[in-house]
Amino acid sequence: MLVDFSEAVFVARRNLAAADNVIYFLGDLTALPFRDDFADFLFCLGVLHHLPTDALGELRALARRSPALLIFMYYALDNRPAHWRAILSVVTRLRLLLSKVRSPAARSGATWMLTLGVYLPMVGMGRALRPLGLSRFVPLHDFYRGKSVLRIRQDVYDRFFTRIEQRFSRRQILSLADTFGEVVVSDHPPYWHFLCLRDGVAHTKASRI
Repeated sequence: MLVDFSEAVFVARRNLAAADNVIYFLGDLTALPFRDDFADFLFCLGVLHHLPTDALGELRALARRSPALLIFMYYALDNRPAHWRAILSVVTRLRLLLSKVRSPAARSGATWMLTLGVYLPMVGMGRALRPLGLSRFVPLHDFYRGKSVLRIRQDVYDRFFTRIEQRFSRRQILSLADTFGEVVVSDHPPYWHFLCLRDGVAHTKASRI
């Protein structure tokens, strides 16, 4: 079952036309028209942090929908050096500026400029520093190494033309233990992705993230 608030769900239906085991819903994640525990497992990747409401609160509300949830939300760079957070503050100002642009041509041009002028050079720098064990100090490298140019371009567009962006520390995510029996945060990128398990759900599921 796939749920999306926008007409992108119909794009997914076209792309997955060969799959005969998928049901598509155009719906609001914050007001799902399904009964409690309608699913054995839910995953929500890269969505909650763009909501205009408290993402952690919405995640707590999803606890009644399934006993196990796999989530990815933007991290607060809490496991990174201080200069990353300084860069983020500059990037945030740029994002808030670019998100006001409405021209498709201008958006496309800015996306390509950032992809070719910032993202790819940073990935390349990280690759060059890997033999020295220094690539972890280069922003963007860990997540985008091995990714195609078009994949990176799509992420750049999503990153800079979205008005709302919430970010969370590992500690904030672990505070979800007030709702879930267990919260397991992965130590591997992308940060942070994690499992929320209700009481009684086997821990073996958590080891797979």
